[in-house]
Amino acid sequence: MSERAAPFYCPYCGDEDLHPAEQGHGAWECRACNRAFQLKFLGLLARGLQTGPPEGGSS
Repeated sequence: MSERAAPFYCPYCGDEDLHPAEQGHGAWECRACNRAFQLKFLGLLARGLQTGPPEGGSS
């Protein structure tokens, strides 16, 4: 089992001074801008990975 993934920067101010919050799983605090936020993994997309050439591109 791997450790939980951690965000690299605050989605609001971009600073890297993040710490886990006490509000629950996926909750983080940014000490630079004094904001708290929560991340949640929703799941995998049904269409999967698209490996073909992008639409509208030149061949």
